[in-house]
Amino acid sequence: MILEGKKGLIVGVANKMSIAYGIAKACKDQGASMAFTYLNDALKKRVEPLATELGSDKIYKLDVNSNEDLENLTKNLNSDFGKIDFVLHAVAFAPKEALEGEFIDTTKEAFDVAMGTSVYSLISLTKAVLPVMNDGGAILTLTYLGGPKFVPHYNVMGVAKAALESSVRYLARDLGSRNIRVNAISAGPIKTLAASGIGDFRMILKWNEANSPLKRNVTTDDVGKSGAYLLSDMSSGVTGEIHYVDGGYNIMGMGDITTDDEGKTILAWDKE
Repeated sequence: MILEGKKGLIVGVANKMSIAYGIAKACKDQGASMAFTYLNDALKKRVEPLATELGSDKIYKLDVNSNEDLENLTKNLNSDFGKIDFVLHAVAFAPKEALEGEFIDTTKEAFDVAMGTSVYSLISLTKAVLPVMNDGGAILTLTYLGGPKFVPHYNVMGVAKAALESSVRYLARDLGSRNIRVNAISAGPIKTLAASGIGDFRMILKWNEANSPLKRNVTTDDVGKSGAYLLSDMSSGVTGEIHYVDGGYNIMGMGDITTDDEGKTILAWDKE
């Protein structure tokens, strides 16, 4: 098992449908032991049973925008868990209204919230855990194609993901001297709680399935296996990378175009 004897921190598990859960489960299957965080008491009730299922009794409160919580996290990890080998950062948020309408109408307040919670949190979390992180460890975050390219309804979150991907590269450089790697997974669309706030999400799923080379949408298991690889020593020479797990959709410039006997265009998902 590629993570046998490794210890890690999982930040951002919401439920069994979440990408973070898929990665945590894959890490558990590969021999890792993990600590988990929760945002508030309401979410603690969701995270506790998931952590127990994955063999952990180490669960800590963490609002990534709270310096006090970050400081307490470091202290608690050090006293309860000791040095860790990897961190999964699976945190992102933008106000619902910022994912509707036109990007140009984004308010400064919504922009600040999206950038602070979705981007700066990676920087602050990384800085907080460095004192308890082994050299040779790995940090992984989650991004999406809406960062480097336009995706309908993604709006300010797309800009945040672009900044997150850039932060991955800068952090990879900063931490390289300690042999700590920083990477991101760009997963294809998956039915998660986070995705529920994106308009026309069913259409996005249908479009990706029809136009990706593998002709299917990816699952949390698909992403989980790639996550376990990037958090393990199997990827010891990989840092600063955006690893796509999207059935190959990101390579496509245009989907297949076919016509019927009358020359009428047939959409990819209407093919028999």
